[in-house]
Formats: sequence, structure tokens, C-alpha cells
Amino acid sequence: MMEAISIALVGILIMFALIALHVPVGVSLAVTGVGVFTWIVGFDEAVSLIGTEFSATFSNMDYSIIPFFIVMGSLASTAGLSADLFRLANSFLGHKRGGLALATVGGCAAFGSVCGSSLATVATMTRVALPEMLKRGYKPSLATGSIAAGGALGTLIPPSLIIILYALLTDLDTRTLMIAAILPALLAVVMNALTIIVMVRLNPNIAPKGEPTSWNDRRRTLVKSWQILLLGGIVAGGIYGGIFNITEAAAVGVAIAFIMCFFRGQLTQNNLREMMQETASNTAMIYMMLIGASILSYFLSLSHMPEYTVAWIDAMDLPAFVVVLVLYLMYLVLGSIFETVAAMVITLPFVLPIVTGLGYDPVWWGIMMLSVIGTGMNTPPIGMNVFVLFGMTKDIPLKTIFSGTLPFVISDVIKLLILTMVPEITLWLPSLIA
Repeated sequence: MMEAISIALVGILIMFALIALHVPVGVSLAVTGVGVFTWIVGFDEAVSLIGTEFSATFSNMDYSIIPFFIVMGSLASTAGLSADLFRLANSFLGHKRGGLALATVGGCAAFGSVCGSSLATVATMTRVALPEMLKRGYKPSLATGSIAAGGALGTLIPPSLIIILYALLTDLDTRTLMIAAILPALLAVVMNALTIIVMVRLNPNIAPKGEPTSWNDRRRTLVKSWQILLLGGIVAGGIYGGIFNITEAAAVGVAIAFIMCFFRGQLTQNNLREMMQETASNTAMIYMMLIGASILSYFLSLSHMPEYTVAWIDAMDLPAFVVVLVLYLMYLVLGSIFETVAAMVITLPFVLPIVTGLGYDPVWWGIMMLSVIGTGMNTPPIGMNVFVLFGMTKDIPLKTIFSGTLPFVISDVIKLLILTMVPEITLWLPSLIA
């Protein structure tokens, strides 16, 4: 038993050492898995495993949804649909104190669900929303904080690429997971909105009131935004209405986004080349992570580390709630260092057995894990979302951005405690379709 655990721990330390040396996460997972698998079983079996996993991953048609969602997000961004979302939200909320920040959170949430990447959402909305808020007198802390907080919402708003990846890695039903995410996502949006409202009530100077928009202008903005509303409505409506499966919905979304991008005159040769390069790069990265995680899970299974860990936790007689809180702290740290996909893929092979061994529902845990990682992306001392913002706004100090995200991090912690203490919020809707 101790030998197996020692081997597994050495493998995990090697993996994190490789990542610390800036070896790509997927490669680090695969190298570690193959190395330890060779140690336990033998070289020939390890080589055979590599071929099997590559073949199984690339021939799995369920994974075809990954490039579909990535290219749909790229097309939507290139077409300027994110700007449409922001203008629409601003027309209804911009006249209120803090309204632009509220509009930013809403725009981030909606665009993030299509884009599938927290970092890409932050980068996009920094270009679209930040200049508008600064121009209208918003304090940089609130402006950047609302963008970072809104960017983290995209992992929860269905349809979400991260939720789909969790479903693929755990063999859970994707539609069930997306339905489970609805109420937690709404709670997250409401909590962020309440945070902004409280901040501007306590300090009105951080967000001046804007000029009210007439109903005629709102109607015109709504009409101009019909494309992004149509795209989101068809993809999400098709999934929840049972018209499409997830892969079909993604393919239809790509086709619609392509047509919109073409008729907006944004489908230039340079844009098309950049989108294809971005899609190929991101897809290859995710596929490599999936292959690496699968190989890693083999050596973890051989070492029986998950089972021993569950038995060890049981022997400590700790309340399950305490174990979950410790895992939350771990994911806050990982979320501040890694992108959502990487943090999830690295840990899932050994964390999920622990959680399910404690009696928790894997659907509930998937939503909670993504929520915690999203919070970690705005948490000091690193916070990936914050560093993306800082990299794009060199004139705003890093300290200012972190001070702006702090109220939202506190709000997220309250949200996590609510969802942990009342798991029915997550599991109620899926129970209705069971």
C-alpha cells in the first residue's frame, strides 16, 4: 500500500514540477502518466497505452463538440456580437448608478457562455466595456472588478464548454449538467449585481449616473442585437427543448455565427486565418489535456491512490463538509494559477473519487468545482483574469484591479456557502427531468 501511494505521490510531484517549468499542462500530464505507468507495469505496455489513448480520443465523436464551440466563440467575437450584447445591456441599465458595471457583468455572462473561456471573455470585454466605463467617470477599481467577475461567470452559464468537458471526462449526461447549472448561474449573476449595487450605495462617487435612454433607442438597440439573441436562443433553446443534441447544437451555432460574420463583412482572409489558427491551437491544447488526463488516471488507478485516500479520510473521521472546504481552498489556489480547463483536468482523476466516496453527487460537485475555480481566477496573489486585465491596461495598477475584485470574491464565497449548504439549488431542476 505504502509503495503504491509513494509512487503516485512521486508522479504527482513530477507533474507539478514540469508545469512549474512551463511545460504545457497536457504534455506534463501525459509524460507523468507514461513515466509512472512504465515504472509500475513496463515500457511496452506504456507505449501501447499512448497509442490507444490517442486513437480513442481522436476517434471519439463526442469530443467533436470542442472545436465547434471554440470556433463559434471566435466567430461571435470577430463579428462584434459581444459589443452588441454590451450595448443592449447598457441601453436598459446604463442610466442607473453602476449601470454600466451591471451591463458589463450581464454582457460577460452571456458572451462567456458562447465563448467558453473566462480569459477570452475578460480580454474581449476589456476592449469593449472598459473604455466606456472609464470615459463616463467610473473608478478603475469598479470597472476592472466587474469585468473580472463577469468573466468568471462564463464557466457556469449554459451552454458552457467547460461543463461539456466535465461531462465528457466523467461520463455524465451533458444536458443534466447544463440544467443543474441554471440556478447556480442565476444566483451568481444576482450576487454580482447585488455586490455592485451595495458598492455604489456605500460610495456613490465610484459610479456616476448615466444619461437615460429613450424607449425608442432601446427598441433600436434591441433590433440591432437580434443576431446574438438569435444565436443564443437557437443553441440553448435547441438543447433544452430536445431539438438538438449537444454536438448538433454546436454545429448549428457555428453555421449561424459564420453567416452572421459574413454578412457583417468581418469574414476577411486575415480574420479567417486568425480564427482557424486560434481554433486549432485551443483544440489541440484541450485534446492534449484530455489525453494526458486519461493516461494519468491509468497510473492513479493502478496505484489505488484514490481508494486509499478515501479510506484515509474516512479513518480521520472528519465531517464531509470539512473535507469539501479543504478542496475548495485547493481549487481557489489552482484557479489563481491555472485556466479553468487545466485546473479541472489536472485534479479530476483523484478528486472526484474522494467526493463521491463522501456521498456527494457528481453533478453537484461539477458545478461547485467550476464555481470555485472561477472565483480563484480573481483571487490574489495571481488570479489569471486579473493578470489578463493588467496586461491589457498597463496604466491601471495591479493593486487597483485586485482591490476591485475583492468585493466580488467575498460575494462568490457567500454564494459557494449557500450552494454547499443547500445542494437542492443545484439538484432540483435535474430531479424534475430524471
